[in-house]
Amino acid sequence: RHAMQIDASVDLHGMTQNEAHVALLRFLRRAQSDGARIALVVTGKGRRTTTDGAGEGGVLRRQVPMWLALPEFRPFVVGFEEAHVSHGGHGALYLRLRRAR
Repeated sequence: RHAMQIDASVDLHGMTQNEAHVALLRFLRRAQSDGARIALVVTGKGRRTTTDGAGEGGVLRRQVPMWLALPEFRPFVVGFEEAHVSHGGHGALYLRLRRAR
């Protein structure tokens, strides 16, 4: 996974859910039209909710995989997996993009 050729990338962390949703859809349209096959999406790992490091951090980290299953994203994404540590690990995803028709 660390040797993947990344054709396009977008950094969503720090955005609101609405901003990130719009930015991701716009990014995927552009990346697909440019012929990208592998994209890196940085969601960020999120903040810890308790002082001991436990809890659910990262709203975008949880939301982006769910968005990718929505009908509006299906024409762009074949599949995805967590990125290698060198590309952001838990705070990033590799997306395999469909070819433009």
